[in-house]
Amino acid sequence: MEPLELAADAPVLGIETSCDETAAAVVCGASTVLSSVVSSQIDLHARFGGVVPEIASRAHLDLLVPVVAEALVSAGLDDREIAAVGATYGPGLIGSLLIGVSAAKALSMVWGVPFVAVNHMEAHLYAALLENPGLELPLVVLLVSGGHTMIVEMRAPGRYRILGRTLDDAAGEAFDKVARYLGLGYPGGPVIDRLANDGDPEAIRFPRSMLDEGYDFSFSGLKTAVINWVRRHPDVAAADVVASFQAAVVDVLVTKVRRAADAVGAKGVAIGGGVAANSALRSASPRRASPMVALVRAEPRDVHRQRCHGRGGGVVPAGPGRSLAARLRRRGVAAVAHLRRVAAALPGR
Repeated sequence: MEPLELAADAPVLGIETSCDETAAAVVCGASTVLSSVVSSQIDLHARFGGVVPEIASRAHLDLLVPVVAEALVSAGLDDREIAAVGATYGPGLIGSLLIGVSAAKALSMVWGVPFVAVNHMEAHLYAALLENPGLELPLVVLLVSGGHTMIVEMRAPGRYRILGRTLDDAAGEAFDKVARYLGLGYPGGPVIDRLANDGDPEAIRFPRSMLDEGYDFSFSGLKTAVINWVRRHPDVAAADVVASFQAAVVDVLVTKVRRAADAVGAKGVAIGGGVAANSALRSASPRRASPMVALVRAEPRDVHRQRCHGRGGGVVPAGPGRSLAARLRRRGVAAVAHLRRVAAALPGR
């Protein structure tokens, strides 16, 4: 398939519907964000303690058109000026992905512009470049969210190597499960982050699983340790529990990404995904990063929007803005729920 070539300042629409938030952004030149619109579904899912796939996909049906329209209006453009449309095709919730992919294909056909299917994880890799386009490669990227936790070496555009990944729960999933057990509500990440500010992170020494074993992660045992501790000490302060839990997660994440960056000679470290909004992770990383590594963090917005930042916008530079994923440009590409099936199509593996 021929490479996709666009003018340097060509505006591209990115659409993201992989889970429970509907996002759209317009980006020029793969780094200038003209607009970024995110519609949250947190209120719809909060009473269930997690994302309900059927509810999420139905909400995307209602929200996607107005979100895309707002993104175009905020960018000061109309559909005739859009040069390409990119959308996340996986991994994620299959019903949610289908909404975004179908809409993006339809828009590309109506507007007569290319469609680019973008790997969700690849979009996270490139989201850091929206904030700092001058980043030098190779980079080591910590992708940490409710669905995935992995360390990726980004050697060049389109060339990646997965150094480590979670063997069980993702970090964000552990945050949600601990918060649910403690009755703190959903989503667990932001509420634990806030409550931990009132607690002592050294009050309880929770385990750091696999801390000195390669680059893979395991958070299931930590989650169980928290539950068992609270059962044995029912009067313990919740703030101390979540502060100590959060400290354990951050310690493992930062230790491993620092080790990986040193090992591959990375010129920078980026953190992507919802858990990148965690204040403890953001403040710990610069202190723990090795001297040769410059840390790149999420754009400083409120925690909820940080959780989404780079999604709609990140879909753009991972797609046509950097001449990537041209192999997936045909409109016959289907949504794919599972990471391994999506990752199999990644170049440079």
